[in-house]
Amino acid sequence: MRLIILTVIIVNCVDTSFSQDKRGIFRDSVDNAFDISRWLLDLHGFIPLLSPITEPAVGYGLAGAGVYFIPKKKANSPGFKMPDIVGLGGGFTQNGTWFAGGGYIGFWKDNHIRYRGILGYGNIRLKYYGLGEGPLSTDPASFRLESLFFLQQLQFRIHTSNFFLGGNYLFNKTKIHFFEESDVPDIDPRDSDLVNSGITLIGEYESFNNILSPTRGIRIQFSYRKYLEFLGSDQNSQRLGFFTLAYIPVFDRWVAGIRLESFLASDNTPFFLLPYINLRGVPALRYQGELTALAETEQYFNVYKRWGMVAFAGYGRTVNDLGSSGNGSKAWNAGGGFRYLIARHLGLQMGIDVGWGPEHWAFYIIFGSSWLK
Repeated sequence: MRLIILTVIIVNCVDTSFSQDKRGIFRDSVDNAFDISRWLLDLHGFIPLLSPITEPAVGYGLAGAGVYFIPKKKANSPGFKMPDIVGLGGGFTQNGTWFAGGGYIGFWKDNHIRYRGILGYGNIRLKYYGLGEGPLSTDPASFRLESLFFLQQLQFRIHTSNFFLGGNYLFNKTKIHFFEESDVPDIDPRDSDLVNSGITLIGEYESFNNILSPTRGIRIQFSYRKYLEFLGSDQNSQRLGFFTLAYIPVFDRWVAGIRLESFLASDNTPFFLLPYINLRGVPALRYQGELTALAETEQYFNVYKRWGMVAFAGYGRTVNDLGSSGNGSKAWNAGGGFRYLIARHLGLQMGIDVGWGPEHWAFYIIFGSSWLK
């Protein structure tokens, strides 16, 4: 679904004054540099997309999607009208993980109502490291997660402001199979075959100057999710979330980025839904707890024309049980990379990052913002 959302962002950044010159489709009319703006804008209706998967938890792989645009009817109000989007996609990785799904994204009432619907299925191979510094932290248990996922989401803009309020309904049917024959400690047997069905309340503010590769502005989101038995869930559980992303220009060629994020889950949350520290260089689900909190900074420096360099570092902590003190774990990351302004007209940057964590290193293909959500 990330590919579909990314395509929506690309279209939303279109400037209708784009020059239709006769130069090569991959050359910019301003500086004659390699640029894909016209290639993106000249494809009307259907757009195929490919993206590498570089998540260390599942190994390297490839994801692809086909996206179709449904243009809006012309209205009296001027300006670009955001089209609705229909997309299908899937992917696989070297450890046997695969997934497939589709979605619909709608922008209604002149972008005052935003809708998102997703249906997907995944067969994902992961490792469970337990909570804290127990035996699983050095000898993790491998498992396969088979999951059917269904989402319906609506957000409403408050008047003409940058504030949105909304919510979603989420259904998830999951089966877990551990490859080890013996029981895995700290795992509730009921988690092996579970239905989660619940609702989420969402409040958000966003003031980015470019939602694809922002260089100024802030985004803040609060969410509260509740799985409810009367909606078909096998158990009641809840999750509270917060994140903020800020981009602060320091000088003309230097932009400082700040990311803060925290999640709190109830003590009866299934192990595979517990929050984890999400940092480049740290595998997914490696550091989990009832409570997670992290801070990360990313410094971007424009060094020559379209080329830039980034340096990043972060730190996160988990708390296994809010009723006890001194438990949990911590993780850090550090790394760097480069960026190239691959679509000047859209403000779209692309590049590669290399991140190091406490045990691993990994590289990431970055398309847009490294913190795209």
